[in-house]
Amino acid sequence: MLAFDQIGLRRGIGHEAPDDGAHRPHCAMGFRTATAVTETRPGTFEAEIHPGWDIAGNANGGYLTAMAARAMASVVDRPDPVSVTTHYLAPGRPGPVTVDAAAVRQGRTFATASAALHHDGRQILSLLGTFADLDAVDGPQQVDGGPPALPDPDECLPVVATDTFPPPFMGRVELRLHPDDAGFSRGTPSGVARMRGWFRFPDDEPVDTIGLLVASDAFPPTVFNAALPVAWTPTLELTVHVRARPAPGWLACVFTTRFVTGGFLEEDGEVWDATGTLVAQSRQLALVPRG
Repeated sequence: MLAFDQIGLRRGIGHEAPDDGAHRPHCAMGFRTATAVTETRPGTFEAEIHPGWDIAGNANGGYLTAMAARAMASVVDRPDPVSVTTHYLAPGRPGPVTVDAAAVRQGRTFATASAALHHDGRQILSLLGTFADLDAVDGPQQVDGGPPALPDPDECLPVVATDTFPPPFMGRVELRLHPDDAGFSRGTPSGVARMRGWFRFPDDEPVDTIGLLVASDAFPPTVFNAALPVAWTPTLELTVHVRARPAPGWLACVFTTRFVTGGFLEEDGEVWDATGTLVAQSRQLALVPRG
């Protein structure tokens, strides 16, 4: 979850700002390269937390999960995460990391793997996940719901990254918020603990199933719109269920919180692709320190 207390927004294409491309995020290193892992010995992978994927110096949790998930997919030889649960033990900062991944169980369709991500000599993530080839998974369907009601991406508010605030991470993804959910940035939260908007990677890089782990953790915290005295919301645990491979194009996302109690909040997410298919769901548990 993003843990910052202010964010910069400008009007999208088709409003006051001309489409001069200045608002569009661009990064020389794409997501796949930034999450690449190299197996140096059986079950041990080397990788690097790259600069720019951070919020106030700490790497985005979905980005770290995606890096570890690539190692997990490799050890079980299944390309797609089906369910990944991450416990965040400590922050990750730019530099080399090691992922120790192991197969827990190999089945004909599904395989389960565990992983530990180490940085600067200490473990910062603990993960357990189930993987499959989603092309080989099928069954009956009953869908009681649909994508969030969103204006077109050009009518939503792009989040523009700077070196400080908004955080550099916003230059690694392209995020556009529903205008009704962006009031917190002007000191006028909506009063509803909800964030809706569009997500994609810059430069037309496709979002694969591991990229969905980032989409599920890319939006500002829902509690920013709840009018509570909260300045940061560190994630304790994140679970993402991947339901399908996304079609090319923008992803429509919605995140909601119903309960803020005892210093914790839950955040439930849905991610829908351009064809109206539910491609991921998420839930995370976060701390709610007083601002």
